[in-house]
This record gives sequence, structure tokens and C-alpha cells, in this order.
Amino acid sequence: MIREALAAAADWPGYPTTQGTPELREAIAAFCREVFGAQLDPAREVLPLVGSKEAVAWLPTLLGLRQRGLAVAHPAAAYPTYAMGAEIAGLPARVVDADEILSGADLSGVGLLWVNSPGNPTGRVLTTRELARIVEAARAAGVVIASDECYATLGWEGAEVAPSILDPAVTGGDHTGLLSVYSLSKQSNLAGYRAAYLAGDPVLVENLLTARKHAGMIMPGPVQEAMIAALGDAAHRSAQKELYRARRAVLRPAVEAFGLRIDHSEAGLYLWGTRGEDCWETIGALAELGIIAGPGAFYGEAGAQHVRIALTASDAVIAEAASRLRGA
Repeated sequence: MIREALAAAADWPGYPTTQGTPELREAIAAFCREVFGAQLDPAREVLPLVGSKEAVAWLPTLLGLRQRGLAVAHPAAAYPTYAMGAEIAGLPARVVDADEILSGADLSGVGLLWVNSPGNPTGRVLTTRELARIVEAARAAGVVIASDECYATLGWEGAEVAPSILDPAVTGGDHTGLLSVYSLSKQSNLAGYRAAYLAGDPVLVENLLTARKHAGMIMPGPVQEAMIAALGDAAHRSAQKELYRARRAVLRPAVEAFGLRIDHSEAGLYLWGTRGEDCWETIGALAELGIIAGPGAFYGEAGAQHVRIALTASDAVIAEAASRLRGA
């Protein structure tokens, strides 16, 4: 269905707009309302992205943080591009975990705070109350929050959908200083399409739109049409999620039988496991079985004793991996 929408829009010789077609902006706003309960103005509070990674990498630069000498803060175990975005902008990156903020961490000198729930690589989900307290602390310090929510619809334990930073229970109906970043790569299996969006504070969105026009960060027109189709169809999202759910049900008990304790992992596409040893020892043991995982050290010192095991291989490969883990 998504491929058909892409093909039907293939005759697109003119430049697409950076802000996306009105139909795409409406589709994004409708999706946010349906899935996250967030009320957004499609004309002023949403912006398509050429995949979410470019936003993660370039947001500190496009927000002009360097001119103000402000740092970028991110979780302890985190997607490496948060820190790389700070480096690209010539700024320091600071580790400030959600628990530290909830305990009253000092956010002075921070211009952008990355929140990631469900977390990559940990799969941890922050509650609505926790997000509201983080928003309160960031606003008190004058810090912009960017919430990476790319795994939000892939809940396994507890809520099927993780709360968004734009949930009215979090925002109090005010989007000031808040940006949600969401991708269709996971929920719709569209990593190759580079289809994502940013939503929230209308002033920030307007400034980012202006900068992105000049930087050429424009989603191709046919991909915009494909994204409209994907956002408007819940059936394929549900089918894709059930594939991941079934793989998780096969893989998790096998990983645990191999001796790993699974931490968090209540949502997302990964199992975050540890044997209480250096992650490279675990990586080596898995490699002996022909199984490739992500070393937790790639995600910061907090992950030095963990590995990240993905649910994105085919059903046959997942089954074979589970068999080898149990056999070992």
C-alpha cells in the first residue's frame, strides 16, 4: 500500500516544499492526535524530516546553540548521534540521565536536552508523570527538550504506546520549548524511505523551517505521499508490530537461557542484556555461536556490561539464533 502511494506520485519534477504538503501536515497532526492524544496545529507545529537521524545530528546547530555557548545533554546509555550532534555544532555534550533530572540535577548551561523514551538501547519507558517533571525542570532552566520517540508504538510490557512529550498530561496544553521527533522506520518498516517528522513549539518549528529551507533538508515529494499513506493506515502498523512481538517471544527466553539478564526492554526493538561482565566478553561468546549483537559500550560507559540484541532479523534467523542459544 505504501509502495503504491510512492509509485503513484513518481511524476514529481518540481521542487517539493520543505514544510511538506498541507495533506502531509494534516496526516502528521491526525496521527499525533490518534496515537498520542496530542493536539497540534498542522500549519504551524509539524515539520517533515528526511529521516529522524538528520534532525538528531543537526538540531543543536539549527537551534543556534553555539552562538550562546550552550551544551547538549543526553541520557547515560544513548544513541551516539546525540553526542555527535553536539560535536558537529562545536558544543560540549553532557550526560544527564532522566533519573538525575528527576532528582534535581543542575541544567544550567544546557541549551538542548535529549529525552529518549522508549530508550535506545535500554527500552526503558518514562511515565507521563516522569515526563511532566522533566518538562517542568527544563522549563525552569530555560532548556529546550527534544524527545526522541521513534519506538513509542512498540510497547510490550505495560502500555502498548509510550507517552509522548506532547501528551496534554505532560505539557499542560502548552508546547513551548518542546519538540517531539518521530520516525516511520520502525513502525512501518520504512528505514529506506527516510520518513519522519518533528512536532511541537510553533516558534521553534518556524525557525527550524527557515533554516532547513536554506540547508536543503527537503523530503522528496513521492516520499511525502508514501508517508501520508503510512500515517493513515493502522492495519499495517499492527501487523508489523505483531511480527516483532512474535520474534521477541521466541528470542527473549533463549537469551535468558544463555545466561543474560534482560534489563528494561519493555518497549522498542531490542533486548538489553547483561551477564555481569565486560560487554566484549559477551559479544565474543555470542560470536562463537555466529550471533552478532551490539556492544553496550557503543552507547556510553553506562552500557559497558550490556549488549543490545535486535528483533529485526527474519523469523527464520531469529528461530536459528534461539536454537543456538538454547543449545549452548
